Amino acid sequence: MLKNRVLPTVIVALVGAIIGSFVMMLYASTHFAGVAGPNHTPPAVSAAPLAAVSDQQLIVDAVKRTLPSVVAIDVTISGVRQVPVDPFGQFYQNVPYKEPASGSGFVISSKGLIVTNAHVVTGPNGKPDSKVVVVFKNGDRIKGTVYAVNPAVDVALVKVNNYPKLPPPLQLGDSSKLQLGQWAIAIGEPLELQNTVTVGVVSGFNRTEVAGGQDTTARRFTGLLQTSAPINPGNSGGPLIDMNGNVIGINQLTATQAQNIGFAIPIDLVKQVVASLEHHPGEYNGPNVTYLGVYYQSIDNNLRRQLNYLGDGVVIAAVAQGSPAAKAKLQAGDVIQSVDGTRITSSSQFQKIIKGHKPGDTLHLRVWSQGEVKQIDVALGSIPSGNLNIVPGNTP
Repeated sequence: MLKNRVLPTVIVALVGAIIGSFVMMLYASTHFAGVAGPNHTPPAVSAAPLAAVSDQQLIVDAVKRTLPSVVAIDVTISGVRQVPVDPFGQFYQNVPYKEPASGSGFVISSKGLIVTNAHVVTGPNGKPDSKVVVVFKNGDRIKGTVYAVNPAVDVALVKVNNYPKLPPPLQLGDSSKLQLGQWAIAIGEPLELQNTVTVGVVSGFNRTEVAGGQDTTARRFTGLLQTSAPINPGNSGGPLIDMNGNVIGINQLTATQAQNIGFAIPIDLVKQVVASLEHHPGEYNGPNVTYLGVYYQSIDNNLRRQLNYLGDGVVIAAVAQGSPAAKAKLQAGDVIQSVDGTRITSSSQFQKIIKGHKPGDTLHLRVWSQGEVKQIDVALGSIPSGNLNIVPGNTP
């Protein structure tokens, strides 16, 4: 009897389950069809997008990483000043004087080397100042020495010895890849006022400016970066960085007849100069080193636009006075297209060719100069004896 009651109950339950499953499938197909993916595949699930980091935050982070390696450089300028000795100003006498000055710099090597502008550490006589104090962000004042100087490009190296708290060297960027309008951040320590930061954009390439140093000698600088980031007095020698914290130039000077126009030495040129100065500190005697007497950089699209030039080669950024290049009347802004018939495509190739010659060899150069192509012969020389504030190291 119990068996006869159970069997119909099981059958009814089984039929109900089948009908219920069919109804749920029908409901899902009509109510969730829009949610499913193509061919009724399950909908794709994606993670919530990450919040974008603002330009302001990138700049703040870059400055925080850079500041510990930026220093103030205090020097004592020694010179002679003419002072009137009568009330009518008809007679003068030379009076020695000493006065403090300061600039900025940044750590470029774990060996204690700091890069700055040459005009920061050279006095009125054109020679490096003997008394140099490097002031770090933590307040430490460490005696430094002028390691090597090249005023033609306005770059110098200062060295501190045995400083255990030396901050890390800054990362050097690639100025050939800069674009108009990208952010530029100027950092300096003017008059030991720490954390001095100005922000602007890269606003021009291959600019030419004339400036006078402490030795009152006016010098013409070419190939400069132009930026709208104000470069205040005392910021000279500090780094110009991008939003990643990479150094793209050395702050140099401000336009004299305009506001918010500053100039910096491109880091690609700085790297070349520093490599030369680092290997030849102080005075250097190298009679067997081939010497042309130019600083140069590879041509890039930015320089092509500025020069209105379409070809390849290396652009001369500076020419040392009295050098073989100067005697051949090469000048800043010229493009060396070929050497002895070999087409020049990069600065490294050009340097290799120069070093493959010896003093006394004559080079046959094809040079583009202000729209005109010239054939120029240059007799290579030797690096003369003397301080590197006159001779630009072993640069070709």
